[in-house]
Amino acid sequence: MGELARRAVHASGVGYPLLYLLDREFGVGLVGWPELQAFLVFSTAVALGLEAFRLTGRIDWAIFDRLTRGYEAENIAGYAIYLVGMTGAALLFVPRVALPAMLMLTIGDPISGLLSADNIAKQAWVLLVMFGVCLLLAAPFVPTPAAVAGAAAATVADGYKPVIRSHVVDDNLTIPLFAGGAIHATLAYGPL
Repeated sequence: MGELARRAVHASGVGYPLLYLLDREFGVGLVGWPELQAFLVFSTAVALGLEAFRLTGRIDWAIFDRLTRGYEAENIAGYAIYLVGMTGAALLFVPRVALPAMLMLTIGDPISGLLSADNIAKQAWVLLVMFGVCLLLAAPFVPTPAAVAGAAAATVADGYKPVIRSHVVDDNLTIPLFAGGAIHATLAYGPL
């Protein structure tokens, strides 16, 4: 049940890009791009503040025990890294690049995680599903070459976790940044 709950929380982050998309598509007028960026910065600051309190023992909420993994007991939890990745994508890239990158994290990553038998190495078919889902998510926003590049980058980030000074770099950070970077580079320099 814990893994399913973690994936549900992960997928709930789709609300961030949806706020903007609803405004863009239906003219609701509540959340433009600058407002979404500010909301993400605020959310990230709150998450990092909560993590500081959790890691120093100033708060001890049961929800943290249920939704965090064992290795997160002494490290920043995935939800905070997730918000850093989403905020980074929103601040670094224009909406047509950032939105598919954010959706790859909020939808593609939890699907891939649910299909994975373990957290060590993902099977090839799981990575193919990740690529396919990410490609479908990017296709409405950018031309096919850019969508393929973004989906490939998100898949690599999902399947390979780099280690820097004995610390594993969480894919909650790398998926949106790698995908956004690949989409941006393809739009700027690629064959379109």
